[in-house]
This record gives sequence, C-alpha cells and structure tokens, in this order.
Amino acid sequence: MKKNLALLSLSLGIALINPVRSAIAQVPTIAPIPITPNNSTEPLPPPLEAINVGTCKSPSRCLGWDEQIWDTKGKRGDKQALLASIDNSLRYLQTDKAVSAYQNYPIQEITLDRVRRSLIRFRQLVVNSKSPAQLQSAVRREFVFYKSVGSDGKGTVKFTAYYEPVYTASRTQTPIYKYPLYQLPANFDQWAKPHPKRIDLEGKNGLLGEKSPLRGLEMFWFRNRLDAYLIHIQGSAQLKLTDGTTTSVGFAGGTDYPWTSIGKELIKNGKLKRENATMPGIISYFNRNPQDLNEYLPLWERFIFFKETNGESASGSIGVPVTAERSIATDKSLMPPGALALIHGSFPYPKIGGALESRQVNRFVLDQDTGSAIKTPGRVDYFMGTGSLAGSRAGITGSTGNLYYLLLKE
Repeated sequence: MKKNLALLSLSLGIALINPVRSAIAQVPTIAPIPITPNNSTEPLPPPLEAINVGTCKSPSRCLGWDEQIWDTKGKRGDKQALLASIDNSLRYLQTDKAVSAYQNYPIQEITLDRVRRSLIRFRQLVVNSKSPAQLQSAVRREFVFYKSVGSDGKGTVKFTAYYEPVYTASRTQTPIYKYPLYQLPANFDQWAKPHPKRIDLEGKNGLLGEKSPLRGLEMFWFRNRLDAYLIHIQGSAQLKLTDGTTTSVGFAGGTDYPWTSIGKELIKNGKLKRENATMPGIISYFNRNPQDLNEYLPLWERFIFFKETNGESASGSIGVPVTAERSIATDKSLMPPGALALIHGSFPYPKIGGALESRQVNRFVLDQDTGSAIKTPGRVDYFMGTGSLAGSRAGITGSTGNLYYLLLKE
C-alpha cells in the first residue's frame, strides 16, 4: 500500500499503505536527522544499536509488556492477528526480494536467516505464553533489543499513523459522482520525465475530464473531491458502491514527485494553527472552505494510480497484507524489512462512550511497509486498521517514543 496511506496523522502527510503515507495532516514536531550530501567514502552510522534492557522490577512498566494480545476486561485480544502478521513476514522472507534486501543490509549481524529464526521463535512464544508477563520475560531473556538511533541520535522516534478508509463510490460517472480515480496507463514505464504534474492530469478543480491525458482510464467516481484525494494519500481504500456491491482499490504506481504537506502549507498561510493541523482538522477546514481545495490540493504534484483489488486487505511495500495495530512502516533503506519490532509510545484508544484517550503502550509489530514521507531512523507510521474509528485514531496520532528490533541472541 505504499504508504500514501498515511494521511493521517495526517499531517496529511503520512505513509501509503503504500505510497505516500504521510500525507495530509500531520505536521511532525520532531526535526528529522539533517540529510546532507555524502561525498565521502565513510560509511553512515548504523541506524540501530544493540542495548542492554537491564532488569525489570515492575513488569507492566518495562519493555515488552503487551497486554493487547490476550482477552482482558471483556475485550478480545488480537493474538490471532499478531500470529497472522508474523506468518505474513515469514512468507515474505522466502522471496527473492527479501534475499536481495538483506544482502546489502548495513548491520552485519542482522541477516535474513536470523530475522527468520527470530520470527519463528517469537511465534512459538506467543502461542505458548499465558500472559503478558510470561511473554515479556521470555522475550527479554532470549532476544537482543536493537534500538533505533532516532531523529537525534538518542533514540527519539516520531510516531504517526495511517489507516484504510471506506468510501462510497460509483463505477459510472453521474452528475453527483464526478471525481475519478484512474488506473495505471499501460505505457506508464515509457513516460518521459519530468512526469506531468497533478494539475496537468486532473486540472486545478479535479474535473479536467475529456481534456485529461488519462481520459478512458477512470475506474471509480466519487462525489467529494477530497475523498478521492485522500485515497491518493492513503494508497488504498475499501469501497461501497452505489449498486450495492463492495470492492477495494490499491496502489498501482505514481508519478515521480516528492511529498508536499498540505498541513504545513495551511499553517504557513495562516489558515490553521499548528495544533489543529491534524487529519480531522484539515478535513474540517476544507469542508468549511471548499473553494480552497483548488488552491491546496494541486500543491502535491505527485499523482497516484490504482488497481482494483476486489476486497483484499491492504498490503504493504514488502508485498504482504498489513495488520491493524501489528504492522508499521519505516524507511526501508535503513530498517530490516519483515522483521519483528517493538514500539513504545503514546497512542489514542477509545474509552467507554466513544471518546479517545492517550495511553502509553508497548506493542509487538512487524515492519511491513514504507512511505515517501517516512524517512530517517526517527520516523514510524503505525497501521491502525480500516474504517472510521481507525481513521479517527490515526488522525490524532503524533507522539514521540522509541523503536526496537528484536533478534534472537546468538
């Protein structure tokens, strides 16, 4: 899903379940590690460092305490989802793509075989453990914790979140459903660069129609331009069609332009305060000021193409489905694809009555996605799932914390 999915946290700037992911809303408050041209032959510092987790006197406050796996207080745990996510990573590690990725991985002791063995052993521990404390104890005993150096060299990681939206759409254009998604042109690989910009392909108002170079490639039509645009950011979506059927779309390709954060532009122009530049805040702004869509949406010049996926779950950049609250997106030029990880940070959870509250948690996750806005060791995009609640949670996620990769002790 290449992370364009990210809208969320949106800094409207987040991770695509495959393309851009980070897209609209979030305006990260943590500065990334400065990127300067590397003209020397000196290797870059490693993105991960093995640490000593020490002893644990209060298990529920120590690394590795993940109570969500088990049924608690009348709420079902997600053990089966976690096991399925592990299996997805194990399937990826059997591919030629995985072999290629690990051949050049910068940390010598993190190999494909060690990642695979670590997943197999962790899976056994999840199946056999009867409580968070039992799993935590085994993991701390058997695994090495490799901590991300973060955005500051001290381990600070900025967490955002993304989700898979559900929208109403039509297979045919009508006076109401008039904003299209497009399939990938058959000759896209032959397009000359620089590619056409967003405004060249859909027009300033999104209604270039018969004059668009993409005429005839329309797949689905939406009644709201922002809906179609957000799918570009998210990279995939589940669709409820006007004929009563359902389907889905996923990322098929995109033009070659960098990410532009609409949230940052709205802040810069005094349209929104920084604290309101979340996904819900940005959507609310455009609902109140629809005339500004024509000014701000074309600022992100990249254009995303889609394929119909017939209701399949969203998939990450490594080619396997992403799992709600068990998949993350990171910079795959730095982090080990498919590997077992642990995130420690603050995320929104629903309370009785529907309101969201922030909770500091540990979650075992699998690194299965990436995004054009997810760069440096200091960025992680967390997949919240599908639908409105996942979107509400993703839209206000924006905390700092820590990221660890777990590898069996040698």
